[in-house]
Amino acid sequence: MATGKSRSATRGRKRRSAPRRFRLGAFLFRWTLLLAIGIGLAGLAYGVHLDRVVRGKFEGQRWALPARVFARPLELYANRALSADAFESELKRLNYRAVARPSEPGTYHREGESFEIQTRPFRFWDGQEPGRHLAIQFADRQVASLKDADGGADPALVRLDAMLIASIYPTHNEDRVLVRRKELPELLIKTLMAVEDRNFDRHLGVDPKGILRAAYSNFQAGAVVEGASTLTQQLVKNFYLSADRTFERKIKEAYMALLLELRYSKDEILEAYANEIYLGQDGSRAIHGFGLASNFFFNQSLSQLGIPETALLVGMIQAPSSLDPRRHPEAAQKRRDLVLDVMVRDGVITLAEADRAKKAPLGLHEGGGRPVGSYPDFITLVRRQLQRDYRDEDLRSEGLNIFTTLDPLIQATVERALPKRLAELEKSKRMKPGTLETAAVVTSVDQGEVLAVAGGRQPGYAGFNRALDSVRSIGSLVKPAVYLLALSQPDRYTLTSSIDDRPVSLPDGNKRWEPKNYDHRVYGSVVLYDALARSLNLATVNLGLSLGTSKVADTLHRLGAQRKIVGRPSLMLGAVALSPLEVAQIYQTIAASGYRAPLRAIREVVDAHGRPLNRYPLAVEAVVDPKAAFLTTWALQRVVTNGTAKWLGDQLPEGMTMAGKTGTTDGLRDSWFAGFSGDKVAVVWVGRDDYQPMGLAGGAGALRVWGEFMLALDNEPLSASPPDGVVLADACGRANVPYIGNSASRVKCGGGGKPAAKREAGGGATEQAAEQDAVSKPEREPTPAPPPKPPTRTQSPFLENL
Repeated sequence: MATGKSRSATRGRKRRSAPRRFRLGAFLFRWTLLLAIGIGLAGLAYGVHLDRVVRGKFEGQRWALPARVFARPLELYANRALSADAFESELKRLNYRAVARPSEPGTYHREGESFEIQTRPFRFWDGQEPGRHLAIQFADRQVASLKDADGGADPALVRLDAMLIASIYPTHNEDRVLVRRKELPELLIKTLMAVEDRNFDRHLGVDPKGILRAAYSNFQAGAVVEGASTLTQQLVKNFYLSADRTFERKIKEAYMALLLELRYSKDEILEAYANEIYLGQDGSRAIHGFGLASNFFFNQSLSQLGIPETALLVGMIQAPSSLDPRRHPEAAQKRRDLVLDVMVRDGVITLAEADRAKKAPLGLHEGGGRPVGSYPDFITLVRRQLQRDYRDEDLRSEGLNIFTTLDPLIQATVERALPKRLAELEKSKRMKPGTLETAAVVTSVDQGEVLAVAGGRQPGYAGFNRALDSVRSIGSLVKPAVYLLALSQPDRYTLTSSIDDRPVSLPDGNKRWEPKNYDHRVYGSVVLYDALARSLNLATVNLGLSLGTSKVADTLHRLGAQRKIVGRPSLMLGAVALSPLEVAQIYQTIAASGYRAPLRAIREVVDAHGRPLNRYPLAVEAVVDPKAAFLTTWALQRVVTNGTAKWLGDQLPEGMTMAGKTGTTDGLRDSWFAGFSGDKVAVVWVGRDDYQPMGLAGGAGALRVWGEFMLALDNEPLSASPPDGVVLADACGRANVPYIGNSASRVKCGGGGKPAAKREAGGGATEQAAEQDAVSKPEREPTPAPPPKPPTRTQSPFLENL
């Protein structure tokens, strides 16, 4: 009985223990399921978050694109003034390559004065300029003929591609040239897939078989010839993630790659990869994408790349720094040859093509994909004008294309002239080399476009920009405004009117203001235009006082001066400080017959897709009487032919006419010349940054620098045709003097301009002798000299208002 009971009890215990185990298993299953569901929900939520991240960047602004700044395009047409050498210099600045037979865009061949050239296509603000095959003939420093080299219709006008002169990079200094999927060569795509992702068209972002295959291929080759990550994973890593080598990042990378593949097409992913991939460094500038890399390494577009170049670029993906072909050519070539072997293996190219490619050099070219030249002074002006219309972050990220007015031919001529002439002036005055500084501005007459800017004697030096920020007394450069105001009143003054060159004595606080002519002579009654040509101080002051000093200040403002000008008597002799750029604005208005065109450095701005964003149209305003402006220009021509700038007149070729005015400040601290031809205005300042005297007047200093580059440029002569309302007449023994209306009939001929002291003594210098004396001795304005001080970056109101 006991035994029976024991067995029964044992069976009962067993029956009771089975439900306990079942309950434990069910408990564990339940919690495992809940945990799995929780993990699944968390993963799903994380996936939603990652999907939002993927879509947010892929569908928004994918890249911060730098703004690109371009010079004016060189325009070619029959009879254009341009020498063959200047044309070839422009081609070299544009990185065109000299070849035996031009067959690709960006190549040319020269024989004497003849060129055969394949131009590059280029998208301007007003449309696409196609690439052309041209035959160009030069003769007598002109374009003699412009023909289609393929026998088609000869073009009337051709624009070369605009020269890239600057880039405004994003904060992280990335640079890229965007390419579309259809612009990617099939050779590049096939090579990329052979080396980096053979199953790109079949996988969903992650390729387990590819990982195993890449490991096997690399083991067989004894080197890394295939990548284990898919192109999609590489894009995710570069586009969204850091380069940290962690398990967590790899899981995230795979997840995002899957989401990317589910959301977007293979073509969209391939296009993004081609633009994002990092391929090297150019100083602080990071080279991203095949488009820019092709330009940077080979100075060619993607469509021009051959087999060896394609293999080199694809091979560099593995390690852009250690495989940089410029710094590590042997390693780069070895990697290129490995890629060529892979291309043969996958049938991308034949074995014979690979053998030829391996024998080819790396084919690197300098200068591609980066701004040509260095124009910091001009770019400073561009940026100041842009800051009026754009935020800095837009300039650094929106991929704007900014077309400027810079003329590289003129800029290069100016940059050659400045150090050359300054060195000669220093030697003539026995100065220590580097003592003198200078600034120069060149603009167009009709449109007010700034063609060249030099802020100092050292070209390309991004230092103090004297052309924009050095505000100095302008001396006698102010005098044309006085005479323009007088000639605007034909009932009172004509070019041959008699004006007084007599002593002036005015109260000036506790003393008297008593200006002098430079030679301390008094000429009595003088002819108005002659007083300007000889820069007579006393005659100018007397004339200005009769007109009203406030009206003279108003005339300067109408001509383009924007800073405050006090209308006091010393204004007539240059007691006003302006920058060279501001002076250029004043003289541009006179040169343009009284029509002021605010100086501009920008023509157009378009977005990354070529759509115009903000136009900078020509805004011309009639501010002074064109008839009076013509008479003033006529008088300024006499400054060049007979007056203080006679040196320039002696250098002018036959048929060329120019006008201008010298300027010198008290103590010979500032030397100025502002002048113009029929199509160009140029202003030059020469002096010392410490404000010390240098012993050079306007005619002996700045004029020589001005002539050095302006005489080397192609210029149009001044127009000899007077505007309506101006007649040419003979009066006072002078032929063909312009007069407004019938004012010639009221002319009272002026005196001969003899020094009063000599007349009283029974002597008497002739008018010609007095003019020659004015030429040999500079004019001086008795304005107080500023104390010595270093140059300051005074922001010009002119620039603030642009």
